Amino acid sequence: MKLFRRVISLIGWLIGCLTLTVMAQAPGVIKSEFIYETAPYPECHASTIAESQGRLVAAWFGGTKEKHPDVGIWVARHENGKWTTPVEVANGVESPDKRYPTWNPVLHQMSKGPLLLFYKVGPSPDTWWGMVMRSTDGGKTWTKPERLPNDIAGPIKNKAVELANGELLCPSSTEDNGWRVHFERTSDQGKTWHRTPAINDGKEFGVIQPTVFFHPKNQLQALFRSRQGKIVESWSSDQGKTWSALKATALPNPNSGIDGVTLKDGRHLLVYNHTTTQAGRRIALHVALSADGKNWQAALALEAGQPRDEYSYPAVIQTRDGLVHITYTWNRKKVKHVVIDPKKLTGKEIKDGVWPEG
Repeated sequence: MKLFRRVISLIGWLIGCLTLTVMAQAPGVIKSEFIYETAPYPECHASTIAESQGRLVAAWFGGTKEKHPDVGIWVARHENGKWTTPVEVANGVESPDKRYPTWNPVLHQMSKGPLLLFYKVGPSPDTWWGMVMRSTDGGKTWTKPERLPNDIAGPIKNKAVELANGELLCPSSTEDNGWRVHFERTSDQGKTWHRTPAINDGKEFGVIQPTVFFHPKNQLQALFRSRQGKIVESWSSDQGKTWSALKATALPNPNSGIDGVTLKDGRHLLVYNHTTTQAGRRIALHVALSADGKNWQAALALEAGQPRDEYSYPAVIQTRDGLVHITYTWNRKKVKHVVIDPKKLTGKEIKDGVWPEG
């Protein structure tokens, strides 16, 4: 039995190496790697990435299993061409006999200020609460965790965005009364907050985990994970204070997290599972491009996947050098990091909702 397990493990390792090699050869892909090979926990999920003081910082939650009390927030930094050993920087320990799981870390480097680390603590998404920590040395050390106000959760999965007036806009959502989206904003790096009402009733569309794009004339666009089998969108013309009625897009969504970024060249890049629930949920992960946020084209298949695979919960940023960095959950075992040169990405038409081959 031990020999059989070793053989299976070796086969898995070889497949992983082959996948990394093939991915690195894909158009536009500069690097594809795991942030770590081994960890003191069996499962991980919900990664986030930021650029701080010229270096990459990544975080995720890891533990026995999602929702388990031993799940903590882990951080790694990219230094001297490689990732540092992950360290646990936060957990849900409240006393010697009371510990809650942690969830969905979100990193954000303020343009003038510290690196922020938001995360959630609590038994479940419908009861959790928001926390924040700060770092002034690129994620090496962190301040003591602070609990956010009762009605503030912070960015719920995807990164916050800074507006022209210096405010930090945090895309957020709740799950205690249907899946509903709202937005939170702070003008003093998380000391005081303002929250919009929910922009949907959770009935026609059950949506969570917004990702925000920038458009001309100060328009914002938000795309959401949904329970309706499609990525859903909404638009704002007043910098996120009010939002249009929700509308389903043509892109599929197997009830899985998405993330996107508006590139410096004005295009919009989206990372998501271009699959349906019936097709296997989160077994394939893709990159799409759009010039207007409405018409999306296939750009890159990050993972093809097999029926029992899971490639999910992407996070994406564009760094100062123009490169795009994506992290995502790799079979709940590791965090994968892919570097892309967006100048080399071109789009192909997605016909009848089918991702094009090649």
